[in-house]
Amino acid sequence: MKTRANGIDIEFEDTGPDLTHDGQNQPAVLLVMGLGMQLIAWPAPLVQGLVAAGYRVICFDNRDVGLSQHFDQFGTPNLLWQGFKYKLGLPVKAPYRLHDMAADAVGLLDALGIEKAHIAGVSMGGMIAQRLALMAPGRVKSLTSIMSSSGARGLPTANADITRLLLARPADTGLQSVVSHTMKLLQAIGSPGFPMDEADLRARVTAATRRFYHPQGISRQIVAVVADTRRADELARITAPTLIVHGKADPLVPFACGQDTARRIPGARLVPVEGMGHDLPPGVVAHLLPLLTAHFGAAETV
Repeated sequence: MKTRANGIDIEFEDTGPDLTHDGQNQPAVLLVMGLGMQLIAWPAPLVQGLVAAGYRVICFDNRDVGLSQHFDQFGTPNLLWQGFKYKLGLPVKAPYRLHDMAADAVGLLDALGIEKAHIAGVSMGGMIAQRLALMAPGRVKSLTSIMSSSGARGLPTANADITRLLLARPADTGLQSVVSHTMKLLQAIGSPGFPMDEADLRARVTAATRRFYHPQGISRQIVAVVADTRRADELARITAPTLIVHGKADPLVPFACGQDTARRIPGARLVPVEGMGHDLPPGVVAHLLPLLTAHFGAAETV
């Protein structure tokens, strides 16, 4: 489904009834996906588990990926140059910022008539969720930041091999070339303690590539992340009950990033997951689902 949110077109899926048996609004969960990933990247068992627990679950394509509005009029940024500027402490020029992506999410809640929701995001989606909690605290029942970061300077980063894979592009735009390239990256950052079945992973990557492949949008999202340099110092203003979940084996966003985020948000609870990397395989979902339902349930009673 598509709607106008924050003045742009946003593709979303709304799963679960919006009313309970007594006519009260079903508690809503807004799931915010990470860099370059589409709404179909949310594992079905996670979404279905939340619905079974009594939640209305909204997933959506962030701007510039999937079936939401793209911003090709801004061109493809020079990632090496913007990264160099960031390292020197110079302003990074971004066509839009994480603040704008958080405003998209608030606009989606507006379009769906949802006053408050539990906000959960992974990786870049966790950063967007943090921004949302800062810009619209009255709309957030709880915050969950998964495999994400505060964006503070000095935190450990991915090693050079992972960074090269992230910034590389496939040899051509043919389906098999794109799928093979994406598989290589996802397998490199995956969870060593919860290995994903290769055939299942290939099927997911193939489905996402066929749905929409738009690397220029991913580049603009990367710059939006790099340009958000002040968020770490603002996190102390977050008042929503906050859960931080981070894999101790994350090669892309190291565990120290989750520790730092939890330290900066008052009252945040950090849950380390042994063997979890930077993905959501079935084994990680089995750990994550009860954490989410318990966190959401506790926030509902506040």
